[in-house]
Amino acid sequence: MTNITGMHHIAIQAKDYKATIKFYESLGLTVFHSWTLPEFNIEYAALLRIPGTSSFVEIFDKGANVATQGRRAQDGETPVAGALLHFSFTVKDATAAYHEAIAAGAASCVPPSVLFLGEPPMTVYNSLVYGLDGEVIEFIETLPG
Repeated sequence: MTNITGMHHIAIQAKDYKATIKFYESLGLTVFHSWTLPEFNIEYAALLRIPGTSSFVEIFDKGANVATQGRRAQDGETPVAGALLHFSFTVKDATAAYHEAIAAGAASCVPPSVLFLGEPPMTVYNSLVYGLDGEVIEFIETLPG
């Protein structure tokens, strides 16, 4: 039996909450809801909606005490790797998304490229950037054939 009906959100702990919100807004997401939750030391949190979907990126302030995998990176430290490798947005144009993210402050991870994947054959155009908080963001555009 499958009970999963979709992906609700990916959560990010921001080094600079306002800058991270602005970054994702520049990619086209919109603030859907925001809150505080003192019992978890959450001063600022927000869900940003991916346009036309019921999927979100959830942003927490730097001091929020929320569940995470492994230990948190210390100030100035490269993010500590865990099982979550990256998250991916489907896009109309992977090259445009890459350049928009770079213009908004992201750093290049993998420039736009074409991938030919598996069986049945699938061709995708993708690009990856490092977000403001070290998160790896993939932009994926499915191509015919």
